[in-house]
Amino acid sequence: MTGPDQRRVPVPDGLDGERLDAALARMFGLSRARAAELIGAGDVLVGGRPGIKSDRVPAGEWLDVTLPPPPEPLQARPMAVPGMTIVYEDDDIIVVDKPAGVAAHPTPGWTGPTVLQGLLAAGHTIATGGAAERQGIVHRLDANTTGLMVVAKSERAYSSLKQAFRDREVDKRYHALVQGHPDPLRGTVDAPIARHPAGDGRFAVVSDGRPSVTHYDTLEAFRAASLIEVILETGRTHQIRVHMSAIRHPCVGDRLYGADPVLAAHLGLTRQWLHAVRLGFAHPADGRRVEFTSNYSDDLAQSLDILAAES
Repeated sequence: MTGPDQRRVPVPDGLDGERLDAALARMFGLSRARAAELIGAGDVLVGGRPGIKSDRVPAGEWLDVTLPPPPEPLQARPMAVPGMTIVYEDDDIIVVDKPAGVAAHPTPGWTGPTVLQGLLAAGHTIATGGAAERQGIVHRLDANTTGLMVVAKSERAYSSLKQAFRDREVDKRYHALVQGHPDPLRGTVDAPIARHPAGDGRFAVVSDGRPSVTHYDTLEAFRAASLIEVILETGRTHQIRVHMSAIRHPCVGDRLYGADPVLAAHLGLTRQWLHAVRLGFAHPADGRRVEFTSNYSDDLAQSLDILAAES
């Protein structure tokens, strides 16, 4: 691992009068929280003196900043993943039904199991395309979203599937249980998404975010919630969760995006009710259309049973 990175830089004109934590975040691409940590640790000097995060810094003021060393590159070390099942496998692809509490691949700060680690632990061959920690991964599901994922085993599959996802040629369908009753019952949310300005790991509808389109259709309405089918045109991080929250119908159990904890507790949910129920695409070997479906996991099915009994 390399040592700390020492920087001495002036505050640019465009940040004249900004708070120190905000200016530092903009200058070095940090979150506001991370910038505040560096300031609190005494790693940021303003004019040669330790700064305070609320300091207003003038343009041209010199900042001496000690940045931490970059983290070691992540590696996907094999790890058994209980509950993950293989739906289909051939020489090019492997389709898995992912349980809750499992990420797609290793990421900074995630210490739990991942799909990639589970496949390696079971002895499966995975394409080496992409970064070391994301080999073979062509799309992702959130750690607490269940359902179908396809992973590339061959290099041709990796290239073909990545292109298919970019070109929006993959049929990705989800079922979600959302609070209340969407109006209209069938509709489209077309709203750009980017990281939340708070820098706390959330995403949000932001005017200068990446284009994001979600189509939804109500399948069944209960007293307090609605089961909807969702088709994605784009594949942004947390897209369904962000868009449904933006129209005031967050996924039941999704505390990160404003769901009611009382309803979640009543239904026995400890995560967002979101399931990747169908996945269809052209097989990378010969172009034939393949399609896979997944049943709801036990916690999701049981919550529907409770709602149905009360309706």
